Amino acid sequence: MSFPRLGFFLLLAAALAVAATPADYSSSLKAGKAELKSAGALAFGPDGILFIGDTMGAAVVAVDTKDKTKGTSRPFEIKGVNEKIAALLGTAPDQILINDVMVNPISRKVYLSVSRGRGPDALPVILRTDASGKLEEFSLDNVKYARVALPNSPAADAKDRRGQSMRLEAITDLAFVDGKVFVAGLSNEEFASNLRSIPFPFQEADKGSSVEIYHGQHGRWETNAPVRTFVPYEIKSESHLLAAYTCTPLVKFPISGLKPGTKVVGTTIAELGNRNRPLDMIVYKKGGGEFILMSNSSRGVMKMSTDKIDTFQAITQQTELKGLSYETVESLKGVEQLDRYDDANALILVRGEGGSLDLKTVALP
Repeated sequence: MSFPRLGFFLLLAAALAVAATPADYSSSLKAGKAELKSAGALAFGPDGILFIGDTMGAAVVAVDTKDKTKGTSRPFEIKGVNEKIAALLGTAPDQILINDVMVNPISRKVYLSVSRGRGPDALPVILRTDASGKLEEFSLDNVKYARVALPNSPAADAKDRRGQSMRLEAITDLAFVDGKVFVAGLSNEEFASNLRSIPFPFQEADKGSSVEIYHGQHGRWETNAPVRTFVPYEIKSESHLLAAYTCTPLVKFPISGLKPGTKVVGTTIAELGNRNRPLDMIVYKKGGGEFILMSNSSRGVMKMSTDKIDTFQAITQQTELKGLSYETVESLKGVEQLDRYDDANALILVRGEGGSLDLKTVALP
């Protein structure tokens, strides 16, 4: 073989080897200031990339945290974390909202999305901490980032029938699964409840899927109530999203059915009680079983076994408690946010007496 031809094949082999390696997600990001109008739901992707839901900006922002050093699991507790955040940001505790907390699965550092102030003029801030308890601001002034706009989000001044801002619910939850960012929230479509699947690295976001569910407590089909929290979950070798709504239906959606511009009907597999808003949800394994842990506004923390999750029939008639059952974890009260810290522990943001918020790890129940 001649040297020119040999060189060609060596170059071709090198190119194929590069193409076969896992995606270098950070190379798709550009350097600069990642501007946010708000900081809401958080999710971690690969390589320490943090996804931030910017509801007021109607966009998802991906940021390379460069936080890739493997960390160890160390139980910790930060008492009065809202007061410490207020002091760090030079304001009062009642002017702080902690919108989400998320654990970097590589470093075990904890990231918090915070609003400094109240209302549409609140300033978005991303903070982080670790087991030492030291809080620091994660600056977005000079980072590698990407931004993707949600094309059919509610207008900035859109209100629902109760006079509440619909834009604030453009993004209610995020998750990264198999190279895609899944986004729950509201759109400006007639059937406003929406689930989106956005490939990463970002190109552009489509209109997502309009979703409809049967709400057993209300005895009707609903298309305008947003998913409050969701988790990816595999049922009979098929990827699903398990989504929880206010008052509290639990619904499954096959990921394969979430196609752009379509209307998707979810399967309601549980009614978990009315006058309640689900706040956060994780999946974990313990003692040979698999469980869902869900924090709620008025029904405490629910623990649900998923052993027979594929056997529950769709709820299509008015009912109260039905389907997948739960037990209340009595030791966990006032939990507003939670994330899986490691295989044995959860991270929780818990409100104590007097309104103070603590951030700590607890054993998975």
